[in-house]
Amino acid sequence: MSTIDFDLHARPRAQTGSAAMRRLRRAGQVPGVVYGAGGGATAIALAHKELARHLEHESFYSHILTLHLDGGQEQVVLRGVQRHPVRAEVLHVDLLRVRRDEKIRMLVPLHFLGEDEAPGVRQQSGLVSHLMTEAEVSCLPSQLPEFLPVDVSGLHIGEPVHLSALELPEGVELVALEHGQDPAVVIINVRREQVEPEEEEAAAEEEAEAEEQADGEAADSDAQES
Repeated sequence: MSTIDFDLHARPRAQTGSAAMRRLRRAGQVPGVVYGAGGGATAIALAHKELARHLEHESFYSHILTLHLDGGQEQVVLRGVQRHPVRAEVLHVDLLRVRRDEKIRMLVPLHFLGEDEAPGVRQQSGLVSHLMTEAEVSCLPSQLPEFLPVDVSGLHIGEPVHLSALELPEGVELVALEHGQDPAVVIINVRREQVEPEEEEAAAEEEAEAEEQADGEAADSDAQES
């Protein structure tokens, strides 16, 4: 688990209609809701500037956050964030309360290591293709990893790394594997410019063979007519 600490400061909000939320946003606030862990849903408002600063960090999305609300503190995780489709503006956030003794499910980013050292890249001029960029894990809040490393340093062209090959921290499980799924997360492919010359050469050979066959058939036809 990362040693970075993220603190969010919020206040309860009584008004929940669309007009009230527009007023909040004009005042530099972000409407949100916190729920879960046996407690009811609480409508909150957070400072847009503080929240936007935290959202710039990748680890904020897969981290236990400290929510300061009404003079108390709660441990939460970010469950959803709604952004404006055009402007750099956060419109709404969902926060989920967590308990120390209850497992949570979270999407954790994948960090790909050793790409430049992979034989498929250095020796075969292949291209690394990321088939997944995050994976869902199940663990206790204290065991939540900031990211999962994916070592590709030994891969050749055509060799994938599957979820089951990832090294997991203690207590962390992959949800997909629990459901009998084991997708590939990365593979090294042949570059397109490597494939095209081979295809062009094969096409040229086929065309030459077709011309030779046509010439042969024409010669046979002339011989029969004479």
